Amino acid sequence: MPCACGNLEAVPPFDYVIVGAGSAGCVLAHRLTQGGRHRVLLLEAGGSDLRARVQVPIGYGLAFHDPRLNWRLYTEPEAALGGRRGYWPRGKVLGGSSSINAMVYVRGQPADYERWAAEGNPGWGWSDALRCFRRMESFAISPDLQRGHEGPLHVSDVSGEVHPICEAWLRAADELGLPRNAGFNGASAEGLGLYEITTHGGLRMSAARAYLRPAMRRANLTVHTGALATRVEFEGRRAVAVHYQRGGVAQRVEAAREVVLCAGAVHSPLLLQASGVGPGGLLQSLGIGVVSDLPAVGRHLQDHLCIDHLYRARVPTLNRELGTWPGRVRAALRYLATRRGPLSLSVNQGGGFVRLSSASPRADLQLYFSPLSYTRATPGKRALMQPDRFPGFLLSAQPCWPTSRGHVQLRTADVMAPPVIVPNSLASADDLEALVQGALWLRRLAAAPALQAVIDTELQPGPAVQTREQLEADIRARASTVFHPVGTCRMGPDAAQGVVDARLRVFGLAGLRVVDASIFPHITSGNTNAPAMMVGERGAELMLEDAGPHAAS
Repeated sequence: MPCACGNLEAVPPFDYVIVGAGSAGCVLAHRLTQGGRHRVLLLEAGGSDLRARVQVPIGYGLAFHDPRLNWRLYTEPEAALGGRRGYWPRGKVLGGSSSINAMVYVRGQPADYERWAAEGNPGWGWSDALRCFRRMESFAISPDLQRGHEGPLHVSDVSGEVHPICEAWLRAADELGLPRNAGFNGASAEGLGLYEITTHGGLRMSAARAYLRPAMRRANLTVHTGALATRVEFEGRRAVAVHYQRGGVAQRVEAAREVVLCAGAVHSPLLLQASGVGPGGLLQSLGIGVVSDLPAVGRHLQDHLCIDHLYRARVPTLNRELGTWPGRVRAALRYLATRRGPLSLSVNQGGGFVRLSSASPRADLQLYFSPLSYTRATPGKRALMQPDRFPGFLLSAQPCWPTSRGHVQLRTADVMAPPVIVPNSLASADDLEALVQGALWLRRLAAAPALQAVIDTELQPGPAVQTREQLEADIRARASTVFHPVGTCRMGPDAAQGVVDARLRVFGLAGLRVVDASIFPHITSGNTNAPAMMVGERGAELMLEDAGPHAAS
């Protein structure tokens, strides 16, 4: 692939070269260097995570469009969504998207991982996933044997800190006969409750803070920020080096053992394609030499689509604290003094999992209760520090297992060109039906006496929207991603439908793995950051096993 950035500079070889310091990449860098045996280079296109809008939890609203922290990607226009282009923020910073997300910590249901294993991926069932989740977690308040208590990733129960209006959400569950769930990461996810979040001491607990910062003190880990990988180099069918640009200089680094792509569900398949690994016809049309014709690279894209219902409230909401200058000043002073208050939290405070219908074998709809509203925000922007001046809140519904499949691919041979992202939202009639049923669930919740007592009026979609046809039209006009793309380098038993095997090795090639959310065979039933970090833990186990018995720590 051509590069017009000066002479190529060689970097001394490492045992492993990891591309991407995101949710999985940080975990991998930590675990591979823990025993002191391997020399690891971690390449990250973005910069430092030591910024207030990363470390202060509510700062993710400011990071939503910050080019210093965010790739700020856009999809192609989606016909099923009224021709709208979706905005896809992805982390471009140490910690990746774990440094700019809403911090909701949800593992997914055990059946998610049992499905992975049953479809030809041994070693990825619930018992394997649970072992990794427990190793990574520090959740001190629970004696539950399903939870971890000594891991690097602190997970906080913030039930004592959420806005008081969340109590109406919990009472509505009682009134509808739904179970209250004190923890969605225990034996069952079903029911309504309050979300756990990845914070500690009032600061965001990203993968960078939990895993990478401690590892950066080790002599056998080198981290290069501002390092954009442009291609993987092969000798025959073995990956031997990574080419990248840093400071306007083209550089090359050799990997004695393996190259590991941890660049996420968008950039990992793009880098494979730029390196000659992917659908042969696509690569040839772009003038890229084919190293390996793997048709699934960039395919099988899955994401969660969500619909919001917005309400004007009769009682104060978080809008009062964050929607006015005096409120923001008071919140900031409280945070500076105590590391508590609304700036220390996510706005996705309540939520849970319910069944779309009585025929559902398990909970298949995720719900959110956010005690603020932001009708003034421009499309694709979440103005968390500038909510409406009137009291308001949001109810949201997200079907857990969409069946529509999209794709990601290079637009040109230049990996730095804006990619082609086609989510193919609502291509499946089942997905539209699930969102309609989700909207009806929101109406059912809003009609519960506890919520009726605090609702002044429904602003969106509004009381005029009642029929199925009207709900469908509202979904097409307003539904949007909740930023959970997965599956574009999916794990599977064969190269016809998959990109990596159960040990995360790219089919037909040596010395090359993918370890991130792109390997998910099916999207998990909930927020995807915790499962992505689990993939990092499991990937590290597999790599250390393959490196030999003296490599594991």
